[in-house]
Amino acid sequence: MKRSSGAESLPDCVTTLEQLEALYDAPVPRSLIKEIDSISEHYRAFIEKAPFVVVATVGPEGLDCSPRGDPPGFVRVMDEKTLLLPDRRGNNRLDSLRNLVRDPRISLLFLIPGIGETLRVNGRAEILVDPELCADFALQGKVPKSLLKVAVERIYFQCQKALARSRLWDPAARIPRSELPSTGEILESLSDSPFDGAAYDRGYPDHMKRTIY
Repeated sequence: MKRSSGAESLPDCVTTLEQLEALYDAPVPRSLIKEIDSISEHYRAFIEKAPFVVVATVGPEGLDCSPRGDPPGFVRVMDEKTLLLPDRRGNNRLDSLRNLVRDPRISLLFLIPGIGETLRVNGRAEILVDPELCADFALQGKVPKSLLKVAVERIYFQCQKALARSRLWDPAARIPRSELPSTGEILESLSDSPFDGAAYDRGYPDHMKRTIY
């Protein structure tokens, strides 16, 4: 570990695997046996109940982490090694897809409201545009432009500690939306040209209804 001196002093930093492994105890055996290379029936049940997944990708410009959500079961288990995930209408930044075109590595983190455990999947993804297959994922008459086909390489569940510490599902931990800046306020503060943030906020509920799919 390294330590600087003077006004620019910083905490000690871990710079090698040896330092890291010396800092922590050995992995808990249970944390290792839960990691497998295919989708078990237990893990399949978790995926099929999950309405929300975080998608992590990497590309030449860096990393991306993006939320995805739909009714439970929107990520389909095709077989013990394959998942299909629709790409719904969004802002067309395409950060995740741009990454996957150039680097197929992908990680998924599944969450289920009220459940403390999360499920992690690591694998490689392809972007599919088969019309019939995409049409099978239509919702409210809207067909996704593409699907992610994920070849599962590793899958395992994460214990409840993080969600318990954060009280993520505890209604008493919720804060009023008014305690944070609104979307319109943020956009107005960042816009180079005139932008009416209040008008944006007033119109957004209707915009959401019209464009969610």
